[in-house]
Amino acid sequence: MIALEQLTLQVCAVARRAGIFIRSERQQFRASSVECKHAHDYVSYVDKQSEQLIVDSLRQLLPQAGFITEEGLAHHADEPLCWVVDPLDGTTNFIHQHPPYAVSIALMQHDEILLGVVYEVCADECFYAWQGGGAWMTKHASCCDGTHSPLDPGAPATGDTVRLHTSDQQMADALLCLQLPYNSEAYNPVVRSLIARFYGRAASVRMLGSAAIALCYVAAGRLDGYAEQYIGQWDYMAGALIVTEAGGRVTDYAGSTAFTHGNSVVAANALIHDELLAGVSDALKA
Repeated sequence: MIALEQLTLQVCAVARRAGIFIRSERQQFRASSVECKHAHDYVSYVDKQSEQLIVDSLRQLLPQAGFITEEGLAHHADEPLCWVVDPLDGTTNFIHQHPPYAVSIALMQHDEILLGVVYEVCADECFYAWQGGGAWMTKHASCCDGTHSPLDPGAPATGDTVRLHTSDQQMADALLCLQLPYNSEAYNPVVRSLIARFYGRAASVRMLGSAAIALCYVAAGRLDGYAEQYIGQWDYMAGALIVTEAGGRVTDYAGSTAFTHGNSVVAANALIHDELLAGVSDALKA
C-alpha cells in the first residue's frame, strides 16, 4: 500500500527541483532555443531537460510505475501505476518571461488520480493534494524539502502552509478563466461564444496561459471557474485532483466526471459549475 501523504511530499521536492532548474535557465534563455512542435505550440531544451530530471527522480520513488509525459521521454506500458508529467506548463509564457508557468505531476492508478503536485515557478508556490487528504499550498516551498511534517487534515494550517478551499462566489461575482488552446481553428467559435455569454455576466474573464495553474487558482479561490478544451492529460491531471480535494467540481465538456482520458475540463466551485457547464454546452453548438 502506497503511503500517499509522504509520497506527495516527496513529489513536491521533485517538482521544486525542476522548478529551480527552470527558473535558473530563464535567466540565460534565448529565443533561438525554441522549437515549434505544431502551430503556436513550442518546446525548448528547458522542457526536455526538466522532464528528464523529473522522470529520473520519480523512477527512484516508484520504479514500478509507467509514464505519460508531454515530451515523450518516458512511456507507459500498461503498468497499474502511471506518472502523468508536464515538465513546463505554460511554455509560451516562459519564452516571453510572462508568468505563470509551472511543473505538474500526477500519479494515477488505472483511471484513478492518487496524488497531484503543481509547482508555480515564478511565485515559488507548491500546490498539492493526495486522495482523501485535502488540498494544500505552501509558499516558499517549505513543503518541498522532503522533511516537512504533514499537517493533520483536521488541524488549522500554520506557517506558510494553508489548506485550500474553492470560493463561494455566485456567477455575478465570479472571476472566470477561459483559456485559448493551440487548436485555434476548432476552438475559435467555442471560446467566442463563451466570452460573449460570460463577459458582463460574471465579474470578469481572464486567460492565464497555464491549465495547471488555472486549476490550482480555482482550488485556492483565486479563480471561481475555468474551462478549456484541446489540452493534454499532463496539463490538467494534477490540478483536477487539487480542485476536487479543495471542494470544487471537475468534469469534461460533456459533464462527465470520467475525464481522465479526455481533452477538456470544466472546473469551478460547486455554486457555479452547472452554469459554466451549460455555457460550454451551448458554445459547442454554436
